Amino acid sequence: MAELDDPVRDLSERIAAATRICVLTGAGMSAESGIATFRDALTGLWSRFDPAQLASEEGFRADPQLVWDWYAERREGVRAAQPNAGHLALGDFAKRRPGVLTLVSQNVDDLHQRAGNADTIRLHGDILADRWLEPCRCGRRRDPHEATPGRPPRCPDCGNLVRPGVVWFGEALPEGALEAAERAARAADVMLVVGTSGAVWPAAGLAATARRGGAFVAIVNPHASEIDGAAHVLVPGTAAQVLPRLFG
Repeated sequence: MAELDDPVRDLSERIAAATRICVLTGAGMSAESGIATFRDALTGLWSRFDPAQLASEEGFRADPQLVWDWYAERREGVRAAQPNAGHLALGDFAKRRPGVLTLVSQNVDDLHQRAGNADTIRLHGDILADRWLEPCRCGRRRDPHEATPGRPPRCPDCGNLVRPGVVWFGEALPEGALEAAERAARAADVMLVVGTSGAVWPAAGLAATARRGGAFVAIVNPHASEIDGAAHVLVPGTAAQVLPRLFG
């Protein structure tokens, strides 16, 4: 791993010269906007529950109201949050240099979209979206928003439950999302990994994929991550502190 006298200046110059940039963002980026990470959200009333009870199909089927209420509380936090300086820097860059930046996120909030990156690849789904737990047995292609209100809402004909549109433990990523992220990583001149511990796979493998493809890989994080060895340079700091300097 290279030691640079001024890693931010060097990296900003590489970004300015790049024609293809891939950025992977994690929970630390949203935490700067006040959105609790998954583990941090298990506090207070929720601290006595196992994560698998609140973020798995099995847990939802066992107690739909409990899980729905937890996600309703998290949704309120997302709606109240605002994009921080890091989100805005990426959004502004995408507007100035269209087609250069591919943004991949492990976050389930909509802060990147509100900041201007509408085409963000969302690996873990969308917490503000609803979908059916399973195909409706009544055979109708009813939109989840047409469900009978409740905690959770249900199909008025067959009783099928509405669930949050996130990826739960043991579930596959949204169709095509990982493939698109891997293509962007392989094609990148510069790969940034921002605000993630590098503990969640397969997203954590994107840095190594980019490096094998010839990209210059940088990790922006205030703390060490599990994938630091895949980086050419580590930039200590948070997204809101560092990204405006890199992309401004």
